[in-house]
Amino acid sequence: MSERKKSTPARQPPSPSADQTRAALVHAALSLFGAKGFDGTSTREIAARANANIGSIAYHFGGKEGLRTAVADYIVKTIGDIAGTALGKLQIRGGQQPDRHTAEAQLSNVLEAMMGFIVARPEAGEIVQFVLRELSQPTTALDRIYDGVFEPTHRRLCAIWEAATGEPAESDETKLVIFTLIGQVVYFRIGREAVMRRMGWSDIGRSEASQVVAVAKSNLDAILTARKGRTP
Repeated sequence: MSERKKSTPARQPPSPSADQTRAALVHAALSLFGAKGFDGTSTREIAARANANIGSIAYHFGGKEGLRTAVADYIVKTIGDIAGTALGKLQIRGGQQPDRHTAEAQLSNVLEAMMGFIVARPEAGEIVQFVLRELSQPTTALDRIYDGVFEPTHRRLCAIWEAATGEPAESDETKLVIFTLIGQVVYFRIGREAVMRRMGWSDIGRSEASQVVAVAKSNLDAILTARKGRTP
C-alpha cells in the first residue's frame, strides 16, 4: 500500500504590522486627498486603497482629520529630509556664515536635490497636489507644513543667499528671489504635462530630469553672477 502524501496547508501571508498599516493609510490618504480633496474622499476609500480595515483609521489616527494631520507631518519630514541633506550640517548662528563659495554650492545643491525629487519622483506629484489644495483652502494641515518646513527652509535659504551675495537675508527682494527659485522647481511638476508635450517627451525620467536640473542650475549661476557687482 502506497503512503499517502500529507497535504501541506497553504501559508498565509503575514499580517501587516501596525507601522506598515499606518504608513499605508498615510500614503493612501495623501494620494486621495490630493486627487479628490478632503471632503470628496471617504474613509472607506482610504481603507480600501491601503488594504486596511476601515476601523484602523480611527484606531491609528482618531479619525479622518487626524489622518490629514499625519499626511501633513509626512510631507514635513519628506521635504525636510531632502532639504536638510542638501543643505548639509552647516548652521548659521550668531552671525557666523559660510564663505561665498560654500554658500553658492549649497544653493546649487538644494536646487538640484529639490528638482530631482519634484520633477522625477511620482510621489512628489501627490505631495504637490495635496499642498496646492491646502494653499487654495487653508486648514491646520497647511499650518503644520508651513511652520514645519516651508518657513524654516525659506529662512535658511535666505540666510545662505545673504552669505552668497551680501544681500540682507530678510529683505523683501531676497525673500522674493528665493520664492522665484522655488517656483521654477514647482512649475515643472504642476506644468508637467505641458512640459512633456512641448519637449516631445513621453515621460520625465532621470535623463529628462537631468536636463531640467542643468538649466535650473544655469539660471541660478546667472543670477548669482549678476549680483556680484551689486554688493562689496
